[in-house]
Amino acid sequence: MSEQTFFTYKGKPIVRKGDTIYYGSTEDKYIIMLKINSTKQVGGVAVADKVSVKLMLSDPEVNPKDCIVKSSEKNGLYNAMDIAVIWLERALKNE
Repeated sequence: MSEQTFFTYKGKPIVRKGDTIYYGSTEDKYIIMLKINSTKQVGGVAVADKVSVKLMLSDPEVNPKDCIVKSSEKNGLYNAMDIAVIWLERALKNE
């Protein structure tokens, strides 16, 4: 049985499914969900334009509506990931 490996960003797993990106480990209390709401064309390539960021409890027992701790919308994936890293680090530090 092989262990599944994920790409990481700043030491945390990052997984993309369609327009949704999950950042963080499900074994931790919190995880980040980034949703690409719109894209724009830059040099013929679709680039994330509006991205919603949500800090969420990773507990599957919690009602999905109640698991959102913080949310925001950012322009571009870089800005969204920047705030996501800060929120996740602070939340896990205060655990």
